[in-house]
Amino acid sequence: MTKNKPVTTHMAKAAKDKQKNGTKKEINKVLITLPKPSTQKSPYFDLADKYGLELEFFPFIKVEGIDGKEFRKQRIDITEYTAIVFTSRKAIDHFFRICEELKVKVSQDMKYFCSTEAVALYLQKFILYRKRKVFFSPDGSNDGLLEVIAKHKNNEKFIVPTSDNGKNDIAQYLQGESAAYVEATLYRTLSNDIKPVMKADYDVIVFYSPNSVQTLFDNDPKFKQNGTLIGAFGPTTSKAIEDAGLTLNIKAPAPNAPSMIAALENYLDGK
Repeated sequence: MTKNKPVTTHMAKAAKDKQKNGTKKEINKVLITLPKPSTQKSPYFDLADKYGLELEFFPFIKVEGIDGKEFRKQRIDITEYTAIVFTSRKAIDHFFRICEELKVKVSQDMKYFCSTEAVALYLQKFILYRKRKVFFSPDGSNDGLLEVIAKHKNNEKFIVPTSDNGKNDIAQYLQGESAAYVEATLYRTLSNDIKPVMKADYDVIVFYSPNSVQTLFDNDPKFKQNGTLIGAFGPTTSKAIEDAGLTLNIKAPAPNAPSMIAALENYLDGK
């Protein structure tokens, strides 16, 4: 696995000196439980350059799409719904794959609600983007997405794509608001073998889903935190970490940290 060479800059030295003088733990090596970004333009690499971090990327979970036959067992008629919520590109891929397999024509009036602008723009692979009703969280946060959905919740019937064992914050919100929705399982989430990567010591491990937290204990049921900082993106991930008896140190989204990048930067800056 290729590792990113840490870059030491004056800003990085200043940040680390600030940490040494404070009470927060110095951070050098960070494990991101996601695949390595395909482009060097990723903000993760900007963060590494700025603070002289060594980043390791390794996905804790893998996604396997279900087939059309299995989807039919859910008895969901896609054409009966007027809106769909996408929180990831993989959800978009699997939704349109299922539609193609089942020869379902998605209505031109379908409304698309996306977690970020990047996820929304990914729809261009499948729809005439400019001619469709596409909405996204203005700040990329979960709360921002819920605020957008709230304006439409009484007039739409929502499809919420999910994995076979995933807890979905959007579905919980719609249920609480008595909105019309259905959770559509489009893929299953499986644990990866993380034993090789976990042989190293990390100052921070960052999680992005409850399934990734489960993977940690699937591979090491006796895992102890032992001073390692834990970061989490999303409320269900945060809850999974706390339910596992771990201490959550870095949390996003938050009022001053809509993204995990911002949350890590705030910690590094001693905020």
